[in-house]
Amino acid sequence: MDPVVLTDDELTLRCWRPDDAPAVYRACQDPDIRRWTTVPSPYAEEDAVRFVTDAPGRWADGTVAGFGVFDSASGALLGSQGLDLAGGSAELGYWSAPWARGRRVTERAGRLVLRWAFDTLALHRVRWRAVVGNHASRLVAARLGMRLEGVVRSGLLPHDGDEPQDGWLAGLLPGELRPAGPDDPALARAARQARTYLAAQPTIDAGRYVLRPLAEADVPALVELCRDPAMAEFTTVPVPYQPSHAAFFVRLARDRWAAGDGAIFAVAEPAGRLLGTMDLRLVDWPARIAEVGYSAAPQARGRGVGTTGLSAVCDWAFDALAVDRIEWRAYVGNLASRRVAEKAGFTVEGTERGHTLHRGTPVDTWYGAKLAADPR
Repeated sequence: MDPVVLTDDELTLRCWRPDDAPAVYRACQDPDIRRWTTVPSPYAEEDAVRFVTDAPGRWADGTVAGFGVFDSASGALLGSQGLDLAGGSAELGYWSAPWARGRRVTERAGRLVLRWAFDTLALHRVRWRAVVGNHASRLVAARLGMRLEGVVRSGLLPHDGDEPQDGWLAGLLPGELRPAGPDDPALARAARQARTYLAAQPTIDAGRYVLRPLAEADVPALVELCRDPAMAEFTTVPVPYQPSHAAFFVRLARDRWAAGDGAIFAVAEPAGRLLGTMDLRLVDWPARIAEVGYSAAPQARGRGVGTTGLSAVCDWAFDALAVDRIEWRAYVGNLASRRVAEKAGFTVEGTERGHTLHRGTPVDTWYGAKLAADPR
């Protein structure tokens, strides 16, 4: 296959040349490129030379159509686009130089490559994969029209010797390529959520209390909280609750933030011990609806821990994640949970018969919601 040149008003995509090596080397010193892609780490000058030197041969044998993305006016390197054609399938991969970010260069270049792939190569499908947590790449894929299809567990190995990591998988079929243009409401929400999850999980100031990320040091307090008889009666925590269960919950909190599936916070006094938890789960992606659950330690009840924490996590979710609706559920009879929800501004909307299995037995649940449009 002979290399092709693809262009739009501002970008030129072409096969790599030997004189591109210095710019590739400089771009690949970027920590995000080394973190999220399969480039060697650390990245040496000889790695860049090998990358650009091998590119024409991969075009010739039909395994990889590798494009450097350049500014048409200045000739400056802006990024990389690669269409892997080996093995009878096609996969799109990309990175952007750190100095080119914020201009949607990768999206525009990807659209050029995908249009060529479908129109000229007559491909029936192009897939995309990324390590779970690479929210910037997932946002680009969504803006191109890729449909998220699932998570490949331990399916990606970014660097030689690294542990396998979970990967997102998406695909695009002919006719699904999204045209250039402003984001629709769903993609605007996806962009807000991507920006939030690319940063570290925050600590939220809630006045008397703070909502902070869970830590391994919280395991003893979590065990004490979850061994309370009310937790066994009104939640699905394991019984008897062991330190291993608490350690798993701490890992779950870390993984949920990395995946952008929600957030789990410890509610505590500033610099103090855990008094409760707030568990926010997003429904779908980009999420318009979230679900919330919460707990308070016996010694913290009656001190406003639940109401303060729930109000704070809802305000954060409305602002940082742009969700429209946060849903609450509790077993019928869990009056303490219902009081907390109503004090935090939730409207109880009804009862779902046999909605949840509690220790194998269907139980009725109250359900309600708080909307972004509700008074705060």
